[in-house]
Amino acid sequence: MTKRNLTKNLYVLQLTSQLFKKIIDKHGKGKGYKIISKQLEVPVTTVAHIIKKFKTHRTVANLPGRGRKGKIDDKLRRRIVGTVSKEPRTTSKDIKGELLDQGTSVSERTIRRCFSQSGLHGRRSRRTPLLKGNHQKARLEFAKMHVDKPQSFWENVLWTDETKLDLFGKAHQLYVHRLKNQAYNEKNTVPTVKHGGGSVLFWSCFAASGTGCLEVVEGKMKSQDY
Repeated sequence: MTKRNLTKNLYVLQLTSQLFKKIIDKHGKGKGYKIISKQLEVPVTTVAHIIKKFKTHRTVANLPGRGRKGKIDDKLRRRIVGTVSKEPRTTSKDIKGELLDQGTSVSERTIRRCFSQSGLHGRRSRRTPLLKGNHQKARLEFAKMHVDKPQSFWENVLWTDETKLDLFGKAHQLYVHRLKNQAYNEKNTVPTVKHGGGSVLFWSCFAASGTGCLEVVEGKMKSQDY
């Protein structure tokens, strides 16, 4: 960029919308570029640039499409969103590598921003029972067999379940809000022991009439224990 062009750009940045209007008004009254430049103390080249822009676009405001173009266009955005929608465990690093193999270089941060703008925020996945094909089929058959059962039938059904409670620490991942260099402060850590520290198994039940007692199960839960 030449010194002359740099000076013109600096002046353009300093001009206000009111000054733009004055330039256009004076030109509309028949005054020349040099007179406008002298009266408003603006370089002649800048005056000419503003008037030319107004004649072409009928405005002196910044036009759309200025600035650096985004690396992810609408087509690529739909493709990224489609990939993550099909496989939610796909990471920004995975997508970056896939795009790089196809000749497109996009940073992980840009890809994560694309996720966020599309409403695909990173969240911890929910824990659910591992159901195989035969399990899913059995549950569907159970639902079909009992979908038309009357309320009196369900009033005589007893629902039972058991759960394990860890005696030391927690089985799921925890998040803490801390400073960068305070990872190992005691309040920011979760104590652990070897072999898990043991656990206790609880059993309980409920029915239409109410909930049952909470029982501690010694050892493993067997059919005769029910």
